[in-house]
Amino acid sequence: MLIKIILAGTGVLAVGLWLRFDSRTKPLFEGEDSPSVFFTGVYLLIAAGGLMMVVGFLGCCGAIKESPCMLGLFFIFLLIIFAAEVAAGIWGLSNTHTVIEEVTEFYKQTFDNYKTTKQEALKETLRLIHFGLNCCGNTGSLFDAAKDICPKQEGLAVLVTTSCPKAIDEVFNNKLHIIGGVGIGIGVIMIFGMIFSMMLCCAIKRSREFV
Repeated sequence: MLIKIILAGTGVLAVGLWLRFDSRTKPLFEGEDSPSVFFTGVYLLIAAGGLMMVVGFLGCCGAIKESPCMLGLFFIFLLIIFAAEVAAGIWGLSNTHTVIEEVTEFYKQTFDNYKTTKQEALKETLRLIHFGLNCCGNTGSLFDAAKDICPKQEGLAVLVTTSCPKAIDEVFNNKLHIIGGVGIGIGVIMIFGMIFSMMLCCAIKRSREFV
């Protein structure tokens, strides 16, 4: 069970790193007007995953040394992390629309600024977004697109290019299901971890009373 806590922490950390470095979301961290709600949530995931791994290691040490004190700390930390996870889940579900709106607005501003200034930094950010999401422009229209930074389309596909606001919405909704599934699984593991730590702590105390 304690190993599962460490693995769960690894899972949370992996999801956070995936969102941070995935080619489809990495550009969101690189602009000056990057959406703060999104990258704050991602960094919290990374921090929570690292903390869970440390707490899992603490629980393993407590079990090996048969230390009620360490197991008690393990239980308290797990309870705090579980409460924080529930709060973060509620916050995430209630702010999903806000995150999507911020990211979409960031893209629109970047796209409009590039069309006006032709700055190289904006061009590279847009290129990463366009190729990562396989989209182009605010509307997907042939006349709206900046062809030099969009994926090349052939034939009739040129007329049905996906707009980036639509692609952003689809990506976040798809990743939300993955994150939600991971969160539920980790929550269940943490509940069993707390039960296990209390049972082990009580067993250690009883065994010492008989000695």
